[in-house]
Amino acid sequence: MEGTTMGAVYVQTNEPDNRVIAFRRGPDGALTELGSYTTGGKGEAAPHLTSQGSVIVTQDGRHVLVTNAASDDLSVFAVSGDGLELVATIPTGAAPKSVTERAGAVFVLNTGAPSVSGFRIADGGIATIEGSEMPLAAGADPAQIGFTRDGTAIVITERGTDAIETIAVGSDGMLGERRSFPSAGPTPYGFAISNGGTLVVTEAFRAEKGAAAASSYGLAAGTVSPVTGSVGNGRSEICWAVITDDGRFAFTTNFADGAISRYAIAMDGALSLEDATAGITEDGRAGLRDEDLSTDGRFLYALDADAGRVFGWSVGEGGLLDPVGSWGSLPMTVAGLAAS
Repeated sequence: MEGTTMGAVYVQTNEPDNRVIAFRRGPDGALTELGSYTTGGKGEAAPHLTSQGSVIVTQDGRHVLVTNAASDDLSVFAVSGDGLELVATIPTGAAPKSVTERAGAVFVLNTGAPSVSGFRIADGGIATIEGSEMPLAAGADPAQIGFTRDGTAIVITERGTDAIETIAVGSDGMLGERRSFPSAGPTPYGFAISNGGTLVVTEAFRAEKGAAAASSYGLAAGTVSPVTGSVGNGRSEICWAVITDDGRFAFTTNFADGAISRYAIAMDGALSLEDATAGITEDGRAGLRDEDLSTDGRFLYALDADAGRVFGWSVGEGGLLDPVGSWGSLPMTVAGLAAS
C-alpha cells in the first residue's frame, strides 16, 4: 500500500452489488481485513467466475482496477494507507473478465462479444483511448490479457481456438498488428511472463482429471516461440500462474484439487515440474483459484473460493512454500486476487 512498506491483498466479491475486500499485510505475511469497498458495478453473482486477472494493482501501486462482469464496466480505486477510494467507473464492453496495465495504459478483455478495449489513467481518473478497441475471433473464448514486459504488445490466451494471440501496442496506446500462435496443449488459460521474456501458460485440460499441464514459450517482438511443450503435474484443472521476480520459478494453482504446483524455469525458458503439491489448502477440495505474489516477492497468496478464504505462504530459498495462515469469511462468489 502507498504510505506503508507492508502491502495489501485485494479480492472482489463478484456479488450483484460488487465489492472489493482489502486486507493489510503484516511483516510476517499475516493479513488483517482493512475494509470493504463498493465498485459501483455488478458481478455475475455465481461461484467460479471464469476470470483471469479481474483484479490488479497498477504498476506504480497507486490504483486497484476491477472488472465488473455483469455491468460491463471497469472500476478504478485510488490506494492510500487508510484503504481504497473509488475514483471512476467506465464502460468497457460485454462481460469484462481480465485487465492489464502498464505506465498508465489499460487494456480490458471483454468476453461476451470477444474484444479488447483501451483506456488511460490520468489526472486522478480514467479515459477511453479512442480507436483502441479491437474485436477478437467469434469463437475465441478468451481467458486472460497481459502486457509484454517491454509494453510493445499485449498477449491473450484463447481457449476456444487453442491459440495465443499478440497485438502490437503503440506508444499512443493504439493497437496494431494482431498475430496468432498455436498453443502447445488444449485449453490455454492463465499465464505469466517473466522479466526475461519467458511466457508460462496453464492448460486446464477440463475433461481429463489428473491431466493438467503447463507449457513455456519465448516472447519477443510480438512472436510466441515454443520452448517446452505440455508438462503435466498429475493434478486437475490447472488455471492460474505467477512467476517469481528472479524468473526461476512458476507457481500454478489447480482449481479442482486444492494444490499449488511449483515449476522450475531454466535460463533458456525450459520448464520442468519440481513439486506438484508445493502448497496445499485442503487436498482434493475444489475452489483454489486466483493467486499473486507480494511486491517484495516474500509471500504468495491464493484465493480458495469454496472455502471462502485467502491462503498465504512465505516463499523461501529454492521456491519452497511455508504456510503463514488463512483469512476471511468471503462469499463463494469471490473471484480475482491482487497483492502489493
